Amino acid sequence: MNKSIFAGTLAVLLTFFTGTFGVQATPAASVPSTVSVHDQRNLASHGFFFVGGKYVGEQGKQIMRGQMYVEVLVPKKITQPYPLVLFHGAAQTSTNWMGTPDGRKGWADYFVEQGYLVYMVDQPARGKSAYHPKTDGELRNFPASSVEKLFTTTEGKWSQASKHTQWPGDGPNKGHIGDPVFDEFYATQVEYIGSMVETEKLVQEAGAALLDKIGPAILLTHSQAGTFGWLIADVRPDKVKGIVAIEPSGPPFVDAVLSISNDKVRPWGITDIPLTYDPPVKDPAELQIEEIKSDNPNFVSGWMQKAPARQLPNLRGIPTVIVTAEASYHALYDHWTAKYLEQAGVKNTYIRLDDYGIRGNGHLVMLEKNNLEVAQLLSDWMKINIK
Repeated sequence: MNKSIFAGTLAVLLTFFTGTFGVQATPAASVPSTVSVHDQRNLASHGFFFVGGKYVGEQGKQIMRGQMYVEVLVPKKITQPYPLVLFHGAAQTSTNWMGTPDGRKGWADYFVEQGYLVYMVDQPARGKSAYHPKTDGELRNFPASSVEKLFTTTEGKWSQASKHTQWPGDGPNKGHIGDPVFDEFYATQVEYIGSMVETEKLVQEAGAALLDKIGPAILLTHSQAGTFGWLIADVRPDKVKGIVAIEPSGPPFVDAVLSISNDKVRPWGITDIPLTYDPPVKDPAELQIEEIKSDNPNFVSGWMQKAPARQLPNLRGIPTVIVTAEASYHALYDHWTAKYLEQAGVKNTYIRLDDYGIRGNGHLVMLEKNNLEVAQLLSDWMKINIK
């Protein structure tokens, strides 16, 4: 039978049976308007893999511990010389980079558009990376009320908190439980290992394994992950081509503003586990430090090394930037982290967003209303400083 005659006959039969027996054609699926999706026209391919991890436990009952989930986004045209690896902070996962709680484009897609090969991780024992209670230790989480005060409202106890205008949402309940944008964000929060020592060990090992697999890269860290940038660079200095630290965990040696315990923190200055110092340090007590009073009443005092300061040779020469938001609690102390690095021989750029006309941001800059303006500033810095 002629193909056109066959097709016509089939159409007539389908029309007959549909009309006679009430058979309805199934409509094509569509994405509901309440579900946020983002244009992927610049994406060539998308995948995932795991790095690191080792088998632990007695023979016959072994499990793998410490493996890290990694997602990779490949642009249609890679124009940047090094990949960008995104490390999330405490209670977060790689969803931080995938979009905002009010449905806008996130940093991952933005950097793909800029020609970066992008890797996003879920820390070991977090998100898609397996957690084992008997080996990974006790978990913590952020109650919703703490998230409101720290990240989404103007109710923080630090003076700059009143300047926080960039959290997305509208209405009198903005940034609070019950606001749709807040609830969407809080739904992403997960438990995390309570021990920073254990967390840093796991991420340093997995981060090193990642660079061994993918080659030289730029590390972009946020908050808790700030220590990861220093630690991974310490063991793979030839493979870290730049560090972009967004409000990194700090300040050196102490907790400021948000102290949650009486324990000594970051005894190695900017980390909780050993860093390579010159002259060598076997015990962090060997680091001689002194308190420096701030001459600005809006800033906290800081702790620095006494002269002559030991150096951080493995971090020296790596282009490094520390970025602080105007209304965040980090605005009180991030400059001490920058000064500590400088004192230890690590030249770095310290950027306060408000000095660049980017105003009103809190700690979660990658999710806020002007998130792409911040990303543009970071992209500009990387293109100029990382070769």
